[in-house]
Amino acid sequence: MAGLSLQHPLPFTFGMLGNLISFMVFLAPIPTFYRVYRKKSTEGFHSVPYVVAVFSCMLWIYYAYVKTDSILLITINSFGVFIETAYITIYLIYAPKKTRTFSMRIFVLLNVVAFAAIILLTQLLFTGSDRVKLLGWICVGFSVSVFAAPLSVIRLVIRTKSVEFLPFYLSFFLTLSAIAWFGYGLFTKDIYVQLPNVLGFLFGVAQMVLYIVYKKKKNVVVEPAGIEHIVRIAELAIAPASELQAGIEENDHRKKASEGSTEGVEKAKMAAEEGVEIDAV
Repeated sequence: MAGLSLQHPLPFTFGMLGNLISFMVFLAPIPTFYRVYRKKSTEGFHSVPYVVAVFSCMLWIYYAYVKTDSILLITINSFGVFIETAYITIYLIYAPKKTRTFSMRIFVLLNVVAFAAIILLTQLLFTGSDRVKLLGWICVGFSVSVFAAPLSVIRLVIRTKSVEFLPFYLSFFLTLSAIAWFGYGLFTKDIYVQLPNVLGFLFGVAQMVLYIVYKKKKNVVVEPAGIEHIVRIAELAIAPASELQAGIEENDHRKKASEGSTEGVEKAKMAAEEGVEIDAV
C-alpha cells in the first residue's frame, strides 16, 4: 500500500503534497469563469484545454484503478474531473451556439468515444501487468504530447522578450507539483508517474528562468494569432490543462481593457476639440 499510509512516510508525504498543490492549481481558473458568469459571455475563451484536462484526469483515474494501491492519484484526479466539468458547464451555458456545438463534439469525441475505446482495448486484449503497462504508456504519451504548449509559451517569450503571457507564480507552483509527483513516483517505483514530471520540472524551471531574464524588459508585445489556443497540461497531467491558459487569457483581457480605455479617452479628446458630442458607451 505504498503511498497510501504512514507506514510508507515518503511516498505518502509526496503524494499528499502533490494533492495539495494540484488542488490549488485546479482552482486557478475560477476568476476567469466568474468573469464569464458575470458578463454572460465567454469573451473568446476556448473550451479545448478544459476538455483535455477532463480526459487527462479520467486516464489517470483509470490507470490508478487498474494498478490498485494508488488512492492518492484517484483523489486528486476525481476532484479534477469535477471542477473541470464545472468549468466546461459554465462555458457551454454562455458560449455562442457555434462554439457550444464544437465544444460538445470535442467533449464527446475525447471523453466518451476515445476513453471508451481505451477501456475496451485494455480490458479485452490485455490482462494483469500488461494492462497496467499499456495504460501507463498511454498516460505518459498523452502527457508528453501536450508539452508542446510550454514550448509555445517559451518561444513566445523569447521572440517578444516579454513575460506578459507568462504567469510566474503559476509556473512556480506547477514546478513544485512536478517535484512532488516525481517524488511520489520515485518512492512508489512508478516510472509512468516519474517520466512526465521530469519534463514538467524542466519546462517549469525554463519558464521561471525566462521570467527572471525578461521581467524588466519593456518591449512592445506583438501577440500572435491563436495565443488563446495554448494548452498547458500540468505536470503528470493531474493538474489541469487550463491554468496557464487562464493566466494568459487574464493578462490578455487586462491588456485589451486598458487599450480600450486609452482609445476611448483619445477619441473623447478629439471629439471635444472638434465640438462633437460623444455618447457614453
